[in-house]
Amino acid sequence: MPSPVSPNVPPSDTKVLSIGLHPRSLDYSDVPDGINEATLTARIEAANAALREAEPNIVPCLVDADPDSAEAAVRTHLADGPFGLAMIGGAVRMLPQYTLLFERLVNVLTAATPGIRLCFNTAPENTLEAIHRWLPRS
Repeated sequence: MPSPVSPNVPPSDTKVLSIGLHPRSLDYSDVPDGINEATLTARIEAANAALREAEPNIVPCLVDADPDSAEAAVRTHLADGPFGLAMIGGAVRMLPQYTLLFERLVNVLTAATPGIRLCFNTAPENTLEAIHRWLPRS
């Protein structure tokens, strides 16, 4: 995997906000068969456990599908910063019905934390890989 092009990669002890759509908020009509709230919850919990073990500076933040509620949750977490990197989960970014939510998250992150880097996963299991594209391994 190629490394980031930017010379401004944050240091390895950077605090990371890992934002994902809460499984109770997901519209399961547009996801592959076999994925439901219980399976997604289990996958997220396993991924978060792996994150805590590998990178102690990662703060999970599960948000609702409502953009106002999600923005408020992210702002609350950002108050405990500073954060140098934010990871936004695939469900928020890749499913068309969450485009407004994705835009709001990107805009609140960049407005509230100038210079923050963003990364994106495609599944809970590759969150750490997404983060390591922008942070050196600690």
